[in-house]
Amino acid sequence: MTTTAQITPDMTMEQILEIAPSAQRALFQRYHVGGCSSCGFQPTDTLAQVCKDHNILDVKEVLRTIHSAHEADSKLQVDARTVKGWLDAKEDFSFIDVRTPEEWELAKIPQAELIDYDNPGKYMGLPKDRKLVFSCKTGMRSLDVAAYFVGHGFTNVFSMRGGIDAWSTEVDRSIPRY
Repeated sequence: MTTTAQITPDMTMEQILEIAPSAQRALFQRYHVGGCSSCGFQPTDTLAQVCKDHNILDVKEVLRTIHSAHEADSKLQVDARTVKGWLDAKEDFSFIDVRTPEEWELAKIPQAELIDYDNPGKYMGLPKDRKLVFSCKTGMRSLDVAAYFVGHGFTNVFSMRGGIDAWSTEVDRSIPRY
């Protein structure tokens, strides 16, 4: 298994994002790289090339940024069995599915609520220490949403690793996979 410590400047962005998906968000937040067409990069670009193209001189600092973001994201992730345990223990938390309504119709975890994108105040108004667990199909979109909430001062935020796919294979096989 490759770790973020093994990321090197000569690796392609595709390789880096496979190891540390949080690198995309971290590069955009810190350096405004990779968020739009004017600051984007190609999957085949090396990290060294991306740094050069965006006038980032300290490649080692970029590597530290990627590593730190990956560590922070790892702390946000919780596995499906743990979430099931919290539900079984009747812990008080918000279990929020961030998929589209169309995906929700294909498969859903009964205890989760579909996010209401039309009413963001519903969530931003929650107490900052409220336990929030986000889920999606594979755990990537929910990780982005969890990081967003952390960035807005929430302190007890999680993303369900593997999303509903993990729930379907590890907790409840009756939930269809798509």
